[in-house]
Amino acid sequence: MSHEEDAVVGATYPPEVRERLERDAKEIIGRYPKPRSALLPLLHLVQSEDGYVSDAGHEFCAEMLGLSKAEVVGVSTFYTMYKRRPMGEYHVGVCINTLCAVMGGDQIWDELSEHTGVGHDETTPDGKVSLERLECNAACDFAPVMMVNWEFFDNQTPDSAKQLVDDLRDGKNVAPTRGPKKLCTFKEASRVLAGLSDDLAGEGPSAAGASLEGLKVAKANGWKAPEAP
Repeated sequence: MSHEEDAVVGATYPPEVRERLERDAKEIIGRYPKPRSALLPLLHLVQSEDGYVSDAGHEFCAEMLGLSKAEVVGVSTFYTMYKRRPMGEYHVGVCINTLCAVMGGDQIWDELSEHTGVGHDETTPDGKVSLERLECNAACDFAPVMMVNWEFFDNQTPDSAKQLVDDLRDGKNVAPTRGPKKLCTFKEASRVLAGLSDDLAGEGPSAAGASLEGLKVAKANGWKAPEAP
């Protein structure tokens, strides 16, 4: 069933999928004092199943949390990380906020969009890559920055960005600048964001270069944070 049909008829998950999602959802809900507090991770959970938040996903979250479907949709359509159409296997975000834009982010976006033939939150016909204009990747010291399935690719250029996307579409092994040695898929990343670990959080460096300069100065001068009261 296409996502257009899904949105119209309000599809539900097959029994075996439903059983698996319920098992994961109950684990997640059990971490919170009130079930409704688990809505954000549950939206990531259903996105890990469909590659976007489908109508079936909205229905599932509402039922599991005792919410109305309108309440669930109101949240999922507010946050940009929850997608309304199927994303690619590799979701590529290009930062176009002030510093990245000045350092070349706008040019990267323009050339990458032309190179792939897709725009914001659109997916290539082969289903491999989708693009997103991101307002900030929280990595200004590595500008211009891109993310693929929320892993960092630092100090990019238009040429390196296009090569990265070509490699992803060709099925080559691509490693982020920082973090795990291998990229997960968009669905796998959504599952991690739901709070279900892939045990890769500690793999590879998470900070480098300019990000650590303040720490070096503090250590050299013997500075420490104040003791907690």
